[in-house]
Amino acid sequence: MSALPGTGRRRFIAIGFRVGTYLALSLIMGPVIWLVTGIISRAVPHFSWSVLTHPTAGESGGLENAIIGTLLLMLGVLVIAGGIGILAGLHLAEFAKPRKSGKESGHLLRTASDVLSGFPSIVLGYVGYVALVLGLHWNFSLLAAWIILSIMVIPYIAKSTETALRQVPTAYREGAEALGMPAGYALRKVTLKTALPGIVTGLLIALAIACGETAPLIYTAGAFADSPVSVSLTHHPVPYLTFLVYGFYTLPENASHYLAYDAGLILVVLVLLLLVSARLIVNRTQHYSEGRR
Repeated sequence: MSALPGTGRRRFIAIGFRVGTYLALSLIMGPVIWLVTGIISRAVPHFSWSVLTHPTAGESGGLENAIIGTLLLMLGVLVIAGGIGILAGLHLAEFAKPRKSGKESGHLLRTASDVLSGFPSIVLGYVGYVALVLGLHWNFSLLAAWIILSIMVIPYIAKSTETALRQVPTAYREGAEALGMPAGYALRKVTLKTALPGIVTGLLIALAIACGETAPLIYTAGAFADSPVSVSLTHHPVPYLTFLVYGFYTLPENASHYLAYDAGLILVVLVLLLLVSARLIVNRTQHYSEGRR
């Protein structure tokens, strides 16, 4: 039996697409593996567990205060940006209705979010410095850093939340309505639960950005590596890991370089922990979903 006309051409195109996907995957994974391997190879030979329990002292010491400061920054972003971003995405996906003009009521909000996501982080940091550090006399502080970091990542959370909610099949909503579920109960138990993987992904991106930013934090949290951690929301600088990576690597002493490598390693570990935690949450909440039956 002879092959169907065009079979060889289609097979060639399919193989080409498969090779292209593998090439794209290697272009993504290659730099990641190179960066992670470089950080680990430089940090592990000189790593000491004492850096986790001792604060920074001048150009030496440990990273305890910077680790705590970074975790506080991430916690604030999770609460402030997570709450506002998820509510904004929920409004755009579920409550923004078309007007008589043909545009949704959330058109302005979506446009503002897109514009905000395009602002350079250093510009937002300078605005925070002028408005919060100097204008409100907060000085370098935790609250100023929270606000600027949250403003920077809210568009990502809102967009990912809206996209995840819009991808929930219409049949799920219709089924909940047919069963007589109240709108609020159906939204919580059906729509949001189904969209949870996408929402968690948006939060993960936000925390990763907050964990790895430096420029806006220099303007709002300060640039004091050996500053002790304080519970005061204003009038006290906050130490954080990214400044140590940036600042200590430029110093001539080897001890400073080792601290910079250790700070980079801890940042990588934090990101990996975020990834693992997100996957565990998604797998737990989607245990009885349709795709796992």
